[in-house]
Amino acid sequence: MLNKALDLYQAIFGKTFFLKFNQLLYMLGLRGIGILNYKNDIQSGEENFIRNHITATSEGVVFDVGANKGEYSNFIKKNNQNIKVFAFEPHPTTYKNLVKNVSNNGIDTFNLAVGSNKGSLILYDYENSDGSEHASLYKDVIEEIHQGKSVSHEVNMITLDDFVAEQAIEKIHLLKIDTEGHELEVLRGFINHIKNNKIDTIHFEFNEMNVASRVFFKDFWDLLPNYKFYRMLPNGLVEIKKYSPLFCEIYAYQNIVAKLKT
Repeated sequence: MLNKALDLYQAIFGKTFFLKFNQLLYMLGLRGIGILNYKNDIQSGEENFIRNHITATSEGVVFDVGANKGEYSNFIKKNNQNIKVFAFEPHPTTYKNLVKNVSNNGIDTFNLAVGSNKGSLILYDYENSDGSEHASLYKDVIEEIHQGKSVSHEVNMITLDDFVAEQAIEKIHLLKIDTEGHELEVLRGFINHIKNNKIDTIHFEFNEMNVASRVFFKDFWDLLPNYKFYRMLPNGLVEIKKYSPLFCEIYAYQNIVAKLKT
């Protein structure tokens, strides 16, 4: 029945005359499945997700990787003061704003990048807007995707496997990653905790930045076999029950949540 409907649609609307109409339907459809809903935290579903996920636990540890100016970390503490939050932000200017913004909430802050290896890397940002939310370890994010002129900063990088060992942290309730294309490398540097089922939930973005880092959605799917994947909508999560290049390899803003299988 579905195939017949698709064939009929193609026969009628699969013509050059309907190109703009089909493009409009495509853009509307993307937003209906949780893609390109980036204007605010209500539209993206982040506000609903944090409220439901954080208030459901009496305590726990949250890692906010790519914390920027601290909005996500602050919202977590606003919803549950018993949560222990560790916020990581590599950009020197943005980090100062992070410290100022979270200083009254008891959030531990670290001026560090997070990745798959310990060392130092170059962080890129806009020359005329240094300290932006688009700062990335991939120069193409600034110069190719956003068509800006870049400035660079050398930043120190750690792995989360090393960090939790040093801090004697056993379990992570929520790992949030927003690192402009570097999300997979953050997870690779936390692989011991992942394999030992020590992270309950992982929240990360998948978008056009992953073109710059040459990362597929399939890479996340393969790295996290013990997790169920969901795409975030304003009022909840929709499970991605199986990997499909057609529906998964969409390089546009979307919030993905991976929950440990029980």
